Amino acid sequence: MGDIAQDEASFYSKAEGYWKEVPPTVEGMLGGYGSISSIDINGSKAFLQKFLCEGEGKTGTNCALDCGAGIGRITKRLLLPLFRTVDLVDVTQEFLDKAKNYLGGESKRVGNYFCSGLQDFVPECGRYDVIWIQWVIGHLTDNHLVDFLRRCQKALRPNGLIIIKDNVSYEGVVPDEVDSSVCRDLEIVRSLVSRAGLGIIHEEQQMNFPTEIYQVHTLALR
Repeated sequence: MGDIAQDEASFYSKAEGYWKEVPPTVEGMLGGYGSISSIDINGSKAFLQKFLCEGEGKTGTNCALDCGAGIGRITKRLLLPLFRTVDLVDVTQEFLDKAKNYLGGESKRVGNYFCSGLQDFVPECGRYDVIWIQWVIGHLTDNHLVDFLRRCQKALRPNGLIIIKDNVSYEGVVPDEVDSSVCRDLEIVRSLVSRAGLGIIHEEQQMNFPTEIYQVHTLALR
């Protein structure tokens, strides 16, 4: 990550430029792998519902934040069915504009549409039961990811959770010049989570994804 850290401005501006050229569709959000959307959502729902049942220490269902939300694919199919209110944050305004139509009548339960890169985004303290961060940590430098996770921790309600779901490389950090991102191995992700002062309370690998893409792991942090 050393070279990227030295040229942060270019790293972020290239990513913004890439996403501005991506069509605001589910297929666009998933890089041509639209067919995996239902597998992804079903896996995420099974993971999340472990924490939402009634009982001591369980996570509330009042408000969630969808980070790197795009057109709202995860908001529509995962978060709005489970939470009273959902906020979306994404760096591309066109995606957020599209989300208002894509979400249909349920868009009335969206609290806020924030247009911001996560490196600059400051979530409201104590607002969220769940902060869902999927397929976007590769667009943050190590230091910015650690700082963002710290801000997210302050934004949680009692018993709240931060969920990271993302590709992991087999070893080290693998840069992607096309969309100006990186893919980190699981040990590096865990070390950055630890640096942010968070603990991993549950971790799973997403199954039944195409074999040609990197493994996807889901981590619940608190």
